[in-house]
Amino acid sequence: MPRTPTEVFHELVDGVERLVGGDQSQVDRLAALYAEQTDVRHPMAPLGDTPLRTREELRRHFAAGPGDSPGLTGFHAADIRVHETADPEVVVAEFTYRGEGFAVPCIFVLRVRDGLIVESRDYTAHLEFARLAGRLDDLFEALR
Repeated sequence: MPRTPTEVFHELVDGVERLVGGDQSQVDRLAALYAEQTDVRHPMAPLGDTPLRTREELRRHFAAGPGDSPGLTGFHAADIRVHETADPEVVVAEFTYRGEGFAVPCIFVLRVRDGLIVESRDYTAHLEFARLAGRLDDLFEALR
């Protein structure tokens, strides 16, 4: 029996928590949550919304994560509310990434088919994550 969209969402945020905590084995585990062909977008990304279309692109995305960032101490997902929709493949998840001295609200809209993410829209505060990871200067330079 394939995982439900809600179960897949919880596996996703659990893996992201572990990855940010330093567990690099989560890169492959997270990528495996996605279909071979997928459509993942970050509509609020400051450098533009470049879709991630394959599992391999997602693997690279997770591997390039925040690394060892002291600004993300205590990173975890909290205040999780998953809303099922009229479409059994789609859930809307509201949650907050929290840690020592920060709270970043997020909304993910996931389409899960046969236990794999085939489409996702991830709405999050990218500027705040860049600040917490110490990457604002790099981001501003890229924006120039």
